[in-house]
Amino acid sequence: MEIKDPKLEINISKAKGGNQSAFRYLLDTFWSAVYNYQLKRTQSENEAEDITIQTFSKAFDKINTFDEKYVFKTWLIAISKNVHIDLLRKKNISIAADTSKEQEEKAYLVVDESPTPEDKIITEQNLAKLLRDIKQLKPKYQEVIQLRYFQELSYKEISEQINEPMNNVKVKLLRAKKLLAEIIKKS
Repeated sequence: MEIKDPKLEINISKAKGGNQSAFRYLLDTFWSAVYNYQLKRTQSENEAEDITIQTFSKAFDKINTFDEKYVFKTWLIAISKNVHIDLLRKKNISIAADTSKEQEEKAYLVVDESPTPEDKIITEQNLAKLLRDIKQLKPKYQEVIQLRYFQELSYKEISEQINEPMNNVKVKLLRAKKLLAEIIKKS
């Protein structure tokens, strides 16, 4: 049985109203529990981190469905477990895709794997479009996207560079990716 925590209840209520600091409080409070749970399951820091980010993203998207009769941490762990199961299913589907012997032989006959001039142009156009889409984000979101995906910094390095706690960096990146996805869908 969970002991009632008034601060937790207030923050869940505020998060249901879209309050960003309440989301941050919930992320800070429960990040380690979800991450450690996934680390035990996956035995991979990267996978555990990715699943934890997806868990909080789903939880924040569906926060209004949370019933206060239940334990919030248990709800998060259940979401995390389902995210992990979904990822495993997707991996199994891609592994199970059957190829015939003939298809395998054709694949080995491919000699030149370098991109054609057309491929290079398409890639450059896609990158240019992506960069235009990123420029539509607020500067704070542009910065974390740029540091994480273009400079390939770790969360810790980003945290040190922008002088913010690592959990804030994770939330910002989560939000930036979500906003960017919405911009890309519209264009």
